[in-house]
Amino acid sequence: MYVCICQQITDKQIREFCEGRQVSMAQARAELGIASDCGRCGKFAKQIIAESALTTGVSSIAYAA
Repeated sequence: MYVCICQQITDKQIREFCEGRQVSMAQARAELGIASDCGRCGKFAKQIIAESALTTGVSSIAYAA
């Protein structure tokens, strides 16, 4: 499902980006472009980053968008 309509980023892309490593919201914004236009996706993207950290056993450092 699309999380960021402005940049056409899906939840799958975010999960793949986070796979097996610590990722901050700032990193996701810089590399994927999440929440860099209208910002409405920031809260949901942050949630996906945190969930990805829990499923891979890596602690998340997801900051507010």
